[in-house]
Amino acid sequence: MNFSIYIAKRYLFAKSKNKAINYITAIAITGIIVGTAALFIVLSGASGLKSFTLKFTNLSDPDIKLLPTQHKTFKFKNDQAEKLKKINGIASFSEIVEDKALMRCEDKFLSVELKGVDVNYPKKTIDSILVYGDWFDQKSAHTVAGWGVSNSLGFNTYDLTKTIRLYVPKPGTGQILSPRNAFRSTKVSNVGIFFINDDLNNSLVFTGIENARYIFSVDNESVSSIEITLEGKSYSSEVKEELEELFKGGVLIKDRAQLNEALYKMLNTEQLVVYLIFTLILIIALFNIIGSIIMIIIDKRKNIKTLFSLGATKKRIQNIFFLQGLLMTFFGGSIGLFIGFIVVLLQQQFNLIFIAETIPYPVDLNWNNVTISFLTILTLGLFASFLASASVRKFDYSD
Repeated sequence: MNFSIYIAKRYLFAKSKNKAINYITAIAITGIIVGTAALFIVLSGASGLKSFTLKFTNLSDPDIKLLPTQHKTFKFKNDQAEKLKKINGIASFSEIVEDKALMRCEDKFLSVELKGVDVNYPKKTIDSILVYGDWFDQKSAHTVAGWGVSNSLGFNTYDLTKTIRLYVPKPGTGQILSPRNAFRSTKVSNVGIFFINDDLNNSLVFTGIENARYIFSVDNESVSSIEITLEGKSYSSEVKEELEELFKGGVLIKDRAQLNEALYKMLNTEQLVVYLIFTLILIIALFNIIGSIIMIIIDKRKNIKTLFSLGATKKRIQNIFFLQGLLMTFFGGSIGLFIGFIVVLLQQQFNLIFIAETIPYPVDLNWNNVTISFLTILTLGLFASFLASASVRKFDYSD
C-alpha cells in the first residue's frame, strides 16, 4: 500500500506533459472545493435559520407542558404541587389558566387568547419578551398585550383615557334573555406590551392567574396547563417518567418539540431537502474526478506497462489510481471546508448578508455540519475513485 500511495502522490502533484490533462485535473479539484464549500455554507445557513426560528418558540414555550387529556382544565391539588417541587431536574413550574376571550377597547373588538400565569412564570421569559411598560401585578386587573393586539385595538400602556374590557361567554344551558347576562366581563388596565412573533403578537394577552380564573369561572384547584422549566435538557426523559408516575396518565406530557411538531418537521425536512440538492451538485462535480483519473490512466499507459513488467499486480496498479482519486477528494474537500468555514465566520462577525433591513442572515457554526460535509464528499469520492480506477483492470498490458 505504501508503494501505491507513493506513486499516487507523484501522479497527483506532478504536472503532465499533456496540458489538457492538467486543466481537467485542476477543474476536477476546483469542482470539489466549490461543491464542498457550498454544501457546508448552505448547511450552516439552514442550521442558522432553524435556530433563529426556534428561538421564538423558546421564548413562548416551556421545556415541558402538562395538558388536560379531555376537558379544558384538570385538577392540580396542593399535594401534587409539593411532589412536583421535589422532582429532580425541575427548576420551576407555573400554573396556567387560558382560553379564548373577547377584548374590547372603545368601539373595537378582537378575539384573543387570554393566558393567566402565576408568580412563578419565568423571569427570563418576561425580560426577553417585554418591550414596553411593566409586567402585571398579580393582585390587580392588569394585562400585558401583544404588539399586534395593542395596535389593532388602539391602546398603549397605562392608557387611562381608554376603557379596556374582557368578555367571556358564561357557562350554562337554556335560553339567553339578555346579551348582558350571556357574558362575564371585567375591566382591565394594560400595563405592558410584549413582542415574540407575528402570530402571538396578534393574538396573545397575559394576565394574572386569579384574574383569569375569575373571568373563565375556574376553581382554585383547576388549571389549563402546567409549564415546567428544567435545569437542563438531559433531565427531560427522567422528568417525564416521574410525571407519568405522579399524574398516572391523567395529563398529556409534551416537550417543546412535541408542542411544535409541525414546525420541527418542516425545518428538518427543509434541511434534508437542501442537503440532498447540494449532494446532487457534488455528485455532478465528482464526475470530473472520474474523467480526470481515466485521462491520467490513458496518459500513463507506458508507465503502467513498466510497473506491470517490474512485478506490480493489476490490483496494486488499480490502487494507485484509486488512492489518487481519494487524495484529490481529500485535499479538495479540506480546502472547501476551510473556505466555507471562513465565509460562515465572516457572516457571523460582520453580517455581510441580510434577510431584512435589520436582520442579518443567521448562520450556525457546528461540528455536525463539518462532519456531514466531509463524510459526504469522502463517501462520494470513494465511489467515484473506485469506478474510475476499475478501468485499469481492462487495460491491455501486452507489449
